[in-house]
Amino acid sequence: MKRLVKIILFILTLFTFGQAAKAQLRPSPYPGQAFRETHPTRQAKRFPKLDAIKNAYINKRLDLSPEEADRFWPLYNQYQGELSVVLAQKRQNNNNTQISGMEQANRDIAYEQQLLAIRKRYQSEFLKILPADKVSTLYKSEQEFREELYKQLRERRTPGN
Repeated sequence: MKRLVKIILFILTLFTFGQAAKAQLRPSPYPGQAFRETHPTRQAKRFPKLDAIKNAYINKRLDLSPEEADRFWPLYNQYQGELSVVLAQKRQNNNNTQISGMEQANRDIAYEQQLLAIRKRYQSEFLKILPADKVSTLYKSEQEFREELYKQLRERRTPGN
């Protein structure tokens, strides 16, 4: 009898922990794949410190007047949101093993074209707010920030640091 009680308690314990673990899983927005934080609204929540550092870096490099900053930052955040959506789709495409290599390459090119179209559209919007030299500095600053970020990540990954 004691053995039967122990077995029943063991099964109930397994069932309870199984349900608790299952309750913690979030559904994937992409069928057949594990959940990944790729939605643009989630991106900002994942790396708020990085976003703040990047924005401070860009703000310092552009030396925006208060009027320029009031008009620039909402537009820039919208620009970053649109880029994030397409970049998330591109990452998802690159992780999709169910499509052929040629189809994956074609989709990748289509995503690159979407990114270019977004950048062109926002360049003209930025030029309505900022002088051309500041728009140029914006793009250079974004690239410099990415390069510095990659450099620091590489340095952290190398053994002995």
